[in-house]
Amino acid sequence: MSPLASPQRTPLVDQVIAQLRSQITSGEWPVGSRIPTEPELVEQLGVARNTVREAVRALAHSGLLDIRQGAGTFVKTTSELAAVMRRRYGDARQRDLRELRRALEVEAARLAARRRTDADLRAVEAALERRERAWESGEVEAFIEADSALHHALVSASGNAALLDLYADLGDVVRDVLRADIGPELSPEEYVDHSRLVDAIRDQDPERAAVEAGAYLEGNPTPPSPR
Repeated sequence: MSPLASPQRTPLVDQVIAQLRSQITSGEWPVGSRIPTEPELVEQLGVARNTVREAVRALAHSGLLDIRQGAGTFVKTTSELAAVMRRRYGDARQRDLRELRRALEVEAARLAARRRTDADLRAVEAALERRERAWESGEVEAFIEADSALHHALVSASGNAALLDLYADLGDVVRDVLRADIGPELSPEEYVDHSRLVDAIRDQDPERAAVEAGAYLEGNPTPPSPR
């Protein structure tokens, strides 16, 4: 029986799970970071080793943590729903995932153009600049993270909290799709210009924003301008 389903779990274990989950979901322990060792957690939390071990196993079972023998325990994601999404859609067809992304991002672009605040626009513009710098660096993972941050900022500007939560929980899946599309290195023919999308949101033109979002998600990349 899995740790989460075990009837033997004590209230103290539940308390430790809640405390560790809070440190993960708050970002105190970022994704990819190694959490404190078992002895360190025992000292910090003032509980028995078995209590810590059971709590960590429960969080690993839920998808938040990744236990690597000999290396330690690492934060896998900051959202249990994100872990569920990754398990659910991990084997989905790339075409299906791209279409799902298109459905979310086109509507988010339309809403962002209607509702964005000045603060939203500043966040989007800063994210676009970061994306351009990441592209110029030639580092694939840096670009994937910067591109994801831009789209997160665009969805955030939609003013729809439910849409933002869903998009954030699909973040790992979206990054996996982008990683598969890009391949092992950045190449000019794979570059997609997002400046016109940001212009449409700046101009508060919902239909143009939706068209621009739909265009790049249909796979019509715009070559980069000479640098």
